[in-house]
Formats: sequence, structure tokens, C-alpha cells
Amino acid sequence: MKEIKHVVIIGAGFGGLQAVKKLAKDKFVRITLIDRSNHHLFQPLLYQVASAVLSPADIAIPIRSLMHKKKNVTVLMDTVTGIDKDSKEIILGDKRISYDYLILAAGAKTGYFGHNDWMKYTLGLKTLFDALRIRNRILKSFEKAENHPEMAKDLMRYIIIGGGPTGVELSGSLAELSHSIINDDFRNINTRKSDIILIEGGADLIPSFDRSVSVYAKKKLEKRNVRVMLNSKVIKIEDNKVFLKTQEGEKILTAKIIIWAAGVEAVNLNNTFGLPVDRQNRLIVNSFCSFRDHPEIFAIGDSINFKDKDGKILPGVSSVAMQQGRYAATAIRELIHGKELKPFRYKDKGSMATVGR
Repeated sequence: MKEIKHVVIIGAGFGGLQAVKKLAKDKFVRITLIDRSNHHLFQPLLYQVASAVLSPADIAIPIRSLMHKKKNVTVLMDTVTGIDKDSKEIILGDKRISYDYLILAAGAKTGYFGHNDWMKYTLGLKTLFDALRIRNRILKSFEKAENHPEMAKDLMRYIIIGGGPTGVELSGSLAELSHSIINDDFRNINTRKSDIILIEGGADLIPSFDRSVSVYAKKKLEKRNVRVMLNSKVIKIEDNKVFLKTQEGEKILTAKIIIWAAGVEAVNLNNTFGLPVDRQNRLIVNSFCSFRDHPEIFAIGDSINFKDKDGKILPGVSSVAMQQGRYAATAIRELIHGKELKPFRYKDKGSMATVGR
């Protein structure tokens, strides 16, 4: 009888869950899924929680409820502090767990392009805590403006930095909230006068999309009274202030709420693995989503540098993570059963961003 192999998966995001789903079908595998949280987060809809359109329960699903029928899966809520690659052990503080195969799917965090001091002046949007913090600040800004209508102009100004999908979706949803959803709920203020400013350093919004879509998104946002500022590079952020370099010169914008949606970077955990990383701290993997010296370790999702056949790094989006999760699971099963691996190939099924309803 074949020996049952132990697969450890770090991260219960899109990639990690897809890997579990596929691996759990193999009777020669037992799985330990480790995550710092006890829920899986549907990150693409975080902006709707941040703008009070959805409740947290709508996008956060308990991991254990997803796994309760998979009897060969053990879920641990814990923090990984390192890997002993020689002894094939995961380090969880003073505890160790051995593995035969390992999948790293820890994801990414908010990135500030080397300006980590800006973090204390802005609100990121990567976790459920981030979304709830933004939601509370936005809703309280309307309440404060209702109590102090003479300050409403300043209180209802919101700056969103980053014209990618997150920034576009959040600004559209915030415009919808203030102009269509709560506009009749207040007596002393007109929430339709909210000043929502979306800042993008490049020439187009959502630059990863076709330019016609970028132009369309800008038009639709402006129709919803969002001020879109293109070719505006952030050079400094202070308390309630954003300093910009634009084509017309330097500008200073002020707002009580500044939301950072301009970028992400790999989690700090990658530094502890002793595996190759790039300048953005992403794990550099080969065509098998693994490592030459450690073929038993796979890495997937937002925290890796994987180049496609054209030499381009795949974007950190859920469709990439999900396909890589299924691939890593298949690769492990093939290794267990003595089959030859085929390189990972990404199939682009398109992208979508939503502007309001």
C-alpha cells in the first residue's frame, strides 16, 4: 500500500482553497491548511464593504465550514514564522509541523513603493479590518458633517490614490453611496455634494485594460461626480494632505480621509523562507511554480514572480491564483504517483471592474 503524503498549504485565499479542493480528492494525501485568519475573504468585493454596500458576513466565509466534509483536511489558525527546508518542517513559533510537499499561498499586503511612512496617513484596502475601518470613517464623516454643516465641505472630501480596479471600483461605489443611497437620509447636509477625488499617476485608469475601457471608466466616474486626476504622481503624504506632481505643476490636496489603493507587495513572510525573491519581495519560481533546489515546495498567487512564455510577470489577480492552485495540486498528485510534470500555463479569461451598480 502506498504511503500517505502530508501536504501543508499556507494561506486560505483563492489559490490555497483551489489546491485543497483538488488535493482532498486523493486518498493518498492528508492536508494541513494554515492561515492567520479563520475565514476566507472574497477580496474582490472588499470595496463594497468599505462603502457600506455589503456587510462583512457577505464576503467572509469560515474556513472550517468550507472544509468540514473533507475528512483528510486539518485547519489551523496560526502564524507561520519560518520554514526548515532541510528537515521539511514548517515553524509555527515554538511548534513544528513536518511536510512532504508544501504550497506557499500567503498572498500580498498593501504596498507603498518604499514610502512606508505614508501608511500612518492613509487607509489601505486589503483586509476585512481595512474595509471596516474605511466604512466607519466614511459613515462617521457624514454624521459629523450633519452635526457641523459649516464643516461639511471639508468633511465630505475623500481622496483615493490609485486608478487601478480597486480605486475605480471604490470611487464609483462611494459616489453611489453619497449620491443615490443616503442622499435623503440627512437634513442639514446634501451628501450629493461629496467631493470624491481619484488620483492616478499614469495617463489612464485601469491601465491593464484596453484603453477604450479606461476611457469609458473615466467618463462614467465623472458622470457620477468623481474628480479624476490623471498624470498626477504622489510625491509626499502628510496628515490630511497629499502632495502631487502634475503636468501643470505641484499641487496640494487636503482631505480628512485618504485611501491608498495604489499597490500591493508580497508579504514579509517571504523573507524568512530563504528562497529567491525579487525587488518586490515576490518569490521567484520556475515554470512549475516551484524551485530548482526544492521541487517539493510550490508557490502560487499574489506573492510570486511567475513569467509567462512572453517573459511577462503574471498579475496578482484571483484567476491566476486559482489556476496556479489547481496546477500545484495536480503537480503534487502526479509526483506522488510517479508521473512527469508539465509546466504551468495561464489561460486568460478576461478581467472585469465594476463602476457603481
